[in-house]
Amino acid sequence: MAQVTATKSITISAAPEAVLAALSDYTRRAEILPPNYRDYRVVEGGQGSGTVAEWVLQATEKRSRNVRATVTVDGATITETDANSSMVTTYRAVAADSAGDATTATVTTTWQGAGGIGGFFEKTFAPKGLGRIYDELLTNLKVQVESNG
Repeated sequence: MAQVTATKSITISAAPEAVLAALSDYTRRAEILPPNYRDYRVVEGGQGSGTVAEWVLQATEKRSRNVRATVTVDGATITETDANSSMVTTYRAVAADSAGDATTATVTTTWQGAGGIGGFFEKTFAPKGLGRIYDELLTNLKVQVESNG
């Protein structure tokens, strides 16, 4: 089994603290989620570390994953660890310039992929598909944070 990784970034015209606050507010997370996220709900908490949220990630028409993510926040990094798989997603919000009025927001997901030929195809195509989903999520985040700034 090989590790599979998907990463996307965007620059947002806001301070890192504002971006981090938006990302760690799971009570409002549904506002930035693309349609690929279904049945989103907060199970415990809602703000930062200790939050537990669930959703169905519809990666393709035929492939979906039930996610139960437990959240930890450490500095500029939010980590969602899925109880149902090896999937771990991190969000980072770091200053994009010396003035601190722009932020690079990055989302990275890793998981242990399948072996054999199926694993080859998963490692080749899954990051691209997830990347398209994350492009939409990060664009929605950018619009939300910049319009509230």
